[in-house]
Amino acid sequence: SKACTAMPSPTAQGLGPGQEKKIGHRRVDASGETTYKKTTSSALKGAIQLGIGYTVGNLSSKPERDVLMQDFYVVESIFFPSEGSNLTPAHHYPDFRFKTYAPVAFRYFRELFGIRPDDYLYSLCNEPLIELSNPGASGSIFYVTRDDEFIIKTVNAKEAEFLQKLLPGYYMNLNQNPRTLLPKFFGLYCVQSGGKNIRIVVMNNVLPRAVRMHLKFDLKGSTYKRRASKKEREKSNPTFKDLDFIADVPEGLTLDQDTYSALLKTLQRDCLVLESFKIMDYSLLLGVHNLGLAVRESQGSPAGGDEKKPQAQRALYSTAMESIQGGKACRDTLDHDATMGGIPAVDGKGERLLLFIGIIDILQSYRLIKKLEHSWKSLISDGDTVSVHRPSFYADRFYKFCSTTVFRKSSLRSSPSKRGRGGALPAPKNSVQTQLSVEREENQENEDLHLRGARGFPLLEEDGKDGYHTPYPYRG
Repeated sequence: SKACTAMPSPTAQGLGPGQEKKIGHRRVDASGETTYKKTTSSALKGAIQLGIGYTVGNLSSKPERDVLMQDFYVVESIFFPSEGSNLTPAHHYPDFRFKTYAPVAFRYFRELFGIRPDDYLYSLCNEPLIELSNPGASGSIFYVTRDDEFIIKTVNAKEAEFLQKLLPGYYMNLNQNPRTLLPKFFGLYCVQSGGKNIRIVVMNNVLPRAVRMHLKFDLKGSTYKRRASKKEREKSNPTFKDLDFIADVPEGLTLDQDTYSALLKTLQRDCLVLESFKIMDYSLLLGVHNLGLAVRESQGSPAGGDEKKPQAQRALYSTAMESIQGGKACRDTLDHDATMGGIPAVDGKGERLLLFIGIIDILQSYRLIKKLEHSWKSLISDGDTVSVHRPSFYADRFYKFCSTTVFRKSSLRSSPSKRGRGGALPAPKNSVQTQLSVEREENQENEDLHLRGARGFPLLEEDGKDGYHTPYPYRG
């Protein structure tokens, strides 16, 4: 099915007659129609589904084999004329070209997380993609699959190029330890239409739509201008920031000791991975589901509410709890119906919560633009509060904020109702700086070797035959 989901009404978007809302390449006109680089959202969704359907189906007919280094450089390109061809079906969208980056490598990555080709195709292509109506300030378009498994996000040329360069080393880390809060990238594609390149990534979905998020935060560990705007607060599902968290959740979110230790171990490891790649400006996306409030809401709605029951996600290590405590063992010991994949916690008022978390926005490297941004920001503010810093400082500050302000350790060893503690990890005992610096010293040698000497990647505008260039250095 290639039908598109109806967009919210203009009033829902806060637009009056004749008004247009523009952020970056993303525009929403007065009728509620979204366009990105002058391609309508419905045409983009159709192109994505046709393109992924073709490329994954074509790949599944080829024998499986080990991933080779050259697989990271491959770009496959196929033209989709609207009248169809001997390879592609006819469609009612403008002609477009669909490019798939590193198809064999990404197939391996999907297998690493237990995603079979037929499941991937079913999620992405069988039912209409749903456009998220509150995409944030980046100017990107976000789609979610109807089964909540995957997020599709438009990215700019620099982010897509950076992801290409990152892939070999990034997935070496994920292969060593798939229990991570880092984003899992399952595909990188480009739709060329009307002379424009629209690049998209397919990622894991951190916040399932089927679970009501009563609060949502984007946290960096910075306080400089880190408060949700008045306009953001007026939205039906606003995303709050660091200063909002400090003001509204002053006592933090309390986890039992085993869960707290496992979460901090995961965050510590993830911060070191990001730092080793000179990545920064990332955030912790935190969704909070209030169990007591959810019960009260369902009692106040007709017939107990008609919300669909959340389904267990198919991908391995896909839920917040699995990300910090492992896969099958965690599934066997935790009652998914009770936790819906979230991490149990309580707030300062004793309200029982489920937390859904993930690290997002990692496709930022510390380059000249960031150095310049930090220089002028430091002139007008306290340098330590600015969110653009050298990667080691950023990682330390991010980890400290998460481990001391956001998450707190319960004085109780474990909640009495917890049925299993599979994969519990020892609590870090030293200071925040020491915890990160010890492993940082051990990994210094490996850091120097990350992607050094790798062959250049084809530019995203190329078809993969020529146009190799040297990746910019990661150090200095």
